[in-house]
Amino acid sequence: MVDSSVSFLLDKLSSLLQEEVNLQKGVREDVQHIKYELESHKAILRVADAMEDKDPELKAWVKRVRDVAHDMEDAIDKFNLRLVDQLGQANNSSFHKFIFGFRTMKARRRIASDIQSIKSKVDIISQGRPDLPGIGSRQRLPSRLDSQGDALLLEEADLVGIDKPKKQLIDLLFNEEVGRAVIPIYGMGGLGKTTLAKQVYDDPKVKKRFRIHAWVNVTQSFKLEELLKDLVQQLYNVIGKPAPEAVGQMKSDKLKEVIKNLLQRSRYLIVLDDVWHTKVWDSVKLALPNNNRGSRVMLTTRKKDIALYSCAELGKDFNLEFLPEEEAWYLFCKKTFQGNSCPPHLEEVCRKILKMCGGLPLAIVAIGGALATRGRANIEEWQMVCKSFGSEILGNDKLEDMKKVLSLSFNELPYYLKSCLLYLSIFPEFHAIEHMRLIRLWIAEGFVNGEDGKTLEEVADSYLKELLDRSLLQVVEKTSDGRMKTCRMHDLLREIVNLKAKDQNFATIAKDQDIIWPDKVRRLSIINTLHNVQQGRTEFQLRSLLMFALSESLEHFSVGSFCSNGYKLLRVLDLQGAPLEVFPAEIVNLYLLKYLSLKNTKVKSIPGSIKKLQQLETLDLKHTYVTVLPVEIVELQRLRHLLVYRYEIESYVYFHSRHGFRVSAPIGLLQSLQKLCFIEADQALMVELGKLTQLRRLGIRKMRQQDGAALCSSIEKMINLRSLSITAIEDDEIIDIHNISRPPRYLQQLYLSGRLDNFPHWINSLKNLVRVGLKWSRLEEDPLVHLQDLPNLRHLEFLQVYVGKTLHFKAKGFPSLKVLGLDDLEGLKCMTVEEGAMPGLKKLIIQRCDLLKQVPLGIEHLTKLKSIEFFDMPEEFITALRPIGGEAYCRVQHVPAVYSSYWRDGGWDVYSLETLGERESDSSHATAMRSLEICTLWKV
Repeated sequence: MVDSSVSFLLDKLSSLLQEEVNLQKGVREDVQHIKYELESHKAILRVADAMEDKDPELKAWVKRVRDVAHDMEDAIDKFNLRLVDQLGQANNSSFHKFIFGFRTMKARRRIASDIQSIKSKVDIISQGRPDLPGIGSRQRLPSRLDSQGDALLLEEADLVGIDKPKKQLIDLLFNEEVGRAVIPIYGMGGLGKTTLAKQVYDDPKVKKRFRIHAWVNVTQSFKLEELLKDLVQQLYNVIGKPAPEAVGQMKSDKLKEVIKNLLQRSRYLIVLDDVWHTKVWDSVKLALPNNNRGSRVMLTTRKKDIALYSCAELGKDFNLEFLPEEEAWYLFCKKTFQGNSCPPHLEEVCRKILKMCGGLPLAIVAIGGALATRGRANIEEWQMVCKSFGSEILGNDKLEDMKKVLSLSFNELPYYLKSCLLYLSIFPEFHAIEHMRLIRLWIAEGFVNGEDGKTLEEVADSYLKELLDRSLLQVVEKTSDGRMKTCRMHDLLREIVNLKAKDQNFATIAKDQDIIWPDKVRRLSIINTLHNVQQGRTEFQLRSLLMFALSESLEHFSVGSFCSNGYKLLRVLDLQGAPLEVFPAEIVNLYLLKYLSLKNTKVKSIPGSIKKLQQLETLDLKHTYVTVLPVEIVELQRLRHLLVYRYEIESYVYFHSRHGFRVSAPIGLLQSLQKLCFIEADQALMVELGKLTQLRRLGIRKMRQQDGAALCSSIEKMINLRSLSITAIEDDEIIDIHNISRPPRYLQQLYLSGRLDNFPHWINSLKNLVRVGLKWSRLEEDPLVHLQDLPNLRHLEFLQVYVGKTLHFKAKGFPSLKVLGLDDLEGLKCMTVEEGAMPGLKKLIIQRCDLLKQVPLGIEHLTKLKSIEFFDMPEEFITALRPIGGEAYCRVQHVPAVYSSYWRDGGWDVYSLETLGERESDSSHATAMRSLEICTLWKV
């Protein structure tokens, strides 16, 4: 992990050497020397993560490298801070340049002194550098962890929850496909991939079908020739012949040829267990012939990309899932209480411990085994395990294998992903982390490396996807069009990551009053209360400050009140959800700040002095009461994300339920903007928007008909636009956006709220459109005609869009649609769905269509539907869907969930048609309300 600190510092050193800063004589040479020495250490740092826990000397050396990297970063940041402080008082005249140089002399002397001191420390560290084997090549790891070996010895009677996945895998092995097929089993470490594969491999039916078979242990440290020799030996054993002595001297190509000849005339099954790299499959696949005999290859891996890569030609990936709650509880009791039931007085605390295991079999077995030796009379001892779970993992020998398995995935990460994963330790447990919030934080922290042709946001998004594909993160919630909305770590992995973050002083979590504080705090997460923040012995050198769920008011909030001067180097200040009503004045003096979030606070105004935050990249004022930004906002030339809006969720059908902001300044000066939401329109603004060619997402409020021509011209220049939302000044105001001859080719989301005199025909050409929302359009022509051929459209919403009597969904129309919402189509009397239309539709929502008395004709053709929800529909419509006596019930009985709801007395009454009209439970009610929000709240 220290490799990350050094790598980020090397980037800073390179920038310092390139900048036109008048450093004192000899300083550049010292900086270059430090850079050279640290670069020479990178090889050893690459292997340190996997070894330092077992080598105290190495661990101490790594800590010294980390400390000197932090000292150097502090020196550079303090120097930049002093320059910025003086730069604000200078201008471009020769006299003021002279004054600037004079005033910064002290700063240049200070950094010269700091660098001299750091250079001495670096030289001492270099002299004491440990001499480790394997530097320059990848360090060899143990061929197998004990827990993986144990997985091969388990009997089926000892396993829980394996019957269903085992049957599914055997079905895949036995299908009628004659070509060689690959079946990769993937999922996070500890899920039981090896155990499942071995149970399938040893099944008598499988052995009978695949008389030629072999099991190959791969691991991270595989050597190709050794792997191939092992495979040759196994194949000769299974056919009952001794392997030729010459095999021991063969090279890879010859070994592959031998294997291919042995397998060419037989139906075979080869298992490659614990694959970490795509090159394993590339190295082996040519030795496994596609002999058209129904041969199969099973492969276990933690990485989704390897799974998809290996089965790309022919095969099907198998994502192993976590144990369901009841099966997890059964396994826990089996291991903890030797098959007996849990004592009643321990059940509550045991359920809490089990929840932390998150359905991970390895964790349940390991923790159950550790608890099995504890006395059952003293409940406090069990509660202590629950409370201090991380410490229990660290200090319990019986949990060592589990820690190794979970740590292995972390240790194998490239340095840039280690920092990104460690950063998640800042968030509270059970906290669902917003996708874009995390990406912007990573960028502000400096974790994201630039790549040619990509924005930093796109690179960060690829990091997030890689962590997901490596099974290190889990998706908590997706948007209706399939995008990730929130994510989190598995609880046990989180504990491992938290231990690493604490050990490496990556971040400090102030949640409990009795925490042990490090000597220096660089990233601080305050949870629940400010009283947990220690004053006195701890030195604050804050780069990041985040607060979560604070209970006390921040009426007189001051960062300096609890960390003195140690906050002036802040890059990240996230006060989301804090009880704050006034913009803290001291923020404008945080000259290095890159990320500022006041989201979900009661702040009402932003001062013009915010212009001093020249490094600011993200300003998040969502769901605050800010409606006007100062003209000085356009001086923030690095601003990439300007987010100022709020919703009134309870009145979603009200036209003015969303509020944006206005600014009387030339917004076109903000050339770096990528997201601008929601800005109130005026004639000058429409022209200015054309200068923002980097925009990815744009939201406009209060647009008038006469603004249309200028906006169309500006949109044509936004070649990078992905999302566009336009709302008229009133619901009967025409949105005139028809004259766009070159629409943004990459546009994925389009939201139009207001009158349309006719449908904008340029929308037909947007082949990348994924989501479309139209409100108050009041079209007389059928809008489906213009949308049905869009190949990637997944989510479509209409509210008062069409005044016609019929909607006709034609065969082959909407090939990718997953969600369809129809609301308040006042003239609609008949809806028809031809066979073959919307073949993948999963969710249908129809509400407040008062004249629609008949159930849509052809709804039975929508065979992929998972749920249908009807809100405030006519009684005749609902009656026809009743299980008893409903003439249309047979057409929707294939749908797992059908709900009907009515708005009564200020709340929704929700009914399930499957329960003969009985009112649903509160959980069903909540489900329906969430669906309502999905259907009606549009976000850019």
